[in-house]
Amino acid sequence: MAKDRETDLERTMLNPLRQTTMQFWLVIAALAAICALGVIALVRQWALGLGVTGMNRPVYWGIYITNFVFFIGISHAGTLISAILRVTQAEWRRPITRIAEAITFFALLLGAMSIIIDLGRPERVLYLLIWGRYQSALLWDVTSISVYLLSSTLYLYLPMVPDLARLRDRWAGGRGQGSEVSGQPSAVSDWRYHLYRVLSLGWHGSHEQHRRLERAIGIMAILIIPIAVSVHTVVSWIFGMTMQPMWRSTILGPYFVVGAIFSGIAMLFIFMTIVRKAWRLEPWIGAKQYNYLGILLLVMSAFWGYFTLAEYLTTGYGTVTHEQHVIQAKLTGEYAPWFYAMLACNLIIPFAILLRRQGRTPAGTLIAAVAIAVGMWIERFTIIAPTLTRPSLGFGYAVYTPTITEIAITAASLSLFAMLFLLFFKLFPAISIWEVEEGEHVEAVRQKARELMGVA
Repeated sequence: MAKDRETDLERTMLNPLRQTTMQFWLVIAALAAICALGVIALVRQWALGLGVTGMNRPVYWGIYITNFVFFIGISHAGTLISAILRVTQAEWRRPITRIAEAITFFALLLGAMSIIIDLGRPERVLYLLIWGRYQSALLWDVTSISVYLLSSTLYLYLPMVPDLARLRDRWAGGRGQGSEVSGQPSAVSDWRYHLYRVLSLGWHGSHEQHRRLERAIGIMAILIIPIAVSVHTVVSWIFGMTMQPMWRSTILGPYFVVGAIFSGIAMLFIFMTIVRKAWRLEPWIGAKQYNYLGILLLVMSAFWGYFTLAEYLTTGYGTVTHEQHVIQAKLTGEYAPWFYAMLACNLIIPFAILLRRQGRTPAGTLIAAVAIAVGMWIERFTIIAPTLTRPSLGFGYAVYTPTITEIAITAASLSLFAMLFLLFFKLFPAISIWEVEEGEHVEAVRQKARELMGVA
């Protein structure tokens, strides 16, 4: 039975890699079209300057920095689901770890890209590297994100090596049958074979190789947790080290970390459900994953609500004039619709759906996750825009209205994120085959032991 299950898993993983469906490429084409519109808007922005955006003095940050904080936040999906659950030996994590790690990798790429877009002149990023000083929180951010990106890349790659070797061997046999229909070699199978051969690093599955791989993955799982926490803490310090109202707060670091984990789990739900449906992975990503992750998402929603209450209660109870202006803009002013939409998306909808076991289904958790993803983007926007439109010194009230250029580039960023994710899993298995098979073997041994003990 176990052997048949393993064969089914391998076959299920290989079919999307070998076969190309019209629906898949139509989705890629639609995403690419949105990206193309965003590129046009970006080139126009580079040519004409940031004056084509809604940003101006004193509103020097807008949607682009909102996107940056959002993408860095959802990158915590891989850290929480893969690293922490691996350290705690949670067996149900195995089918979803690679999806979480891929989200982390591509989210970090898009987060870094958002900073370059916000600069207006991309070459200015070199100034930070050449003349940057570590007294600036900006350089802390560059350093922490660079370390996080490198470690996340390694953490994504290491567990893929055994599966890459398996694909190498399959395509080695498939070089003489590159076309499954005609039995003739194909250029597609040939370049894939060479890709998998190089990336598999000569893996042949010996006991010593497995021992070293497990040790390396274990070390990375432990190291990447404090790195990820430091990243979003440093992101919060970019705001907290200023004198702007409602930014200079000691709670901002933990608040950002909780929000990052919260939005990361939500994004994992979204892409996990998409991959599960498109790749037909229902036998491996099932009720257990949705139930446990749904409970985790509910707990993080409660944590987020606690931190939000603490932040706004202490600010609202105080008498600092500039902070009162900002909080009133959120509670009763022009940003009130955004603020209450944020509360609805991050608290009301998740609790209404996930509090009961019946709601923690693929459909229910997907609805809650989409609401949370929208709500957490709004949260980052309401952190940035109300404060900058009501600065402490030197300016009166300002108005920030995003332009079509900013909206087009934001839509293109989200589309590029989804497109890279889908293309990645067109080349590589969405489930870590060897880890799932290992988990099935462990479960079979435990079941046998339970049966023996029952007989005894």
